[in-house]
Amino acid sequence: MLMIDCPFCGPRSHDEFSYEGDATKERPAIGGDGDMAAHLDYVYMRDNPRGLHVEYWQHVNGCRAYLKVLRDTVSHQIIATGLPDAELTAPLAEQEGEG
Repeated sequence: MLMIDCPFCGPRSHDEFSYEGDATKERPAIGGDGDMAAHLDYVYMRDNPRGLHVEYWQHVNGCRAYLKVLRDTVSHQIIATGLPDAELTAPLAEQEGEG
């Protein structure tokens, strides 16, 4: 079972959370040339990253807060959590293990 450390409620089972998407994609601006193509790419095109990845999750069965989760997509280990505007980084030992 994955344990996610909610900034407000503390460690909780992943069953209390809902995956909300990739936190590395920038939402395109409304209006302008190529608006529809950029929007379609943002909504439908997904990478399948291997290794450390930042994701949005919502604590739906708890405080209902949105948070960022830094997760290893290979081992599913939760490395760090924070509020949506937080810059999440892996501890140095985690970064050195990639390659």
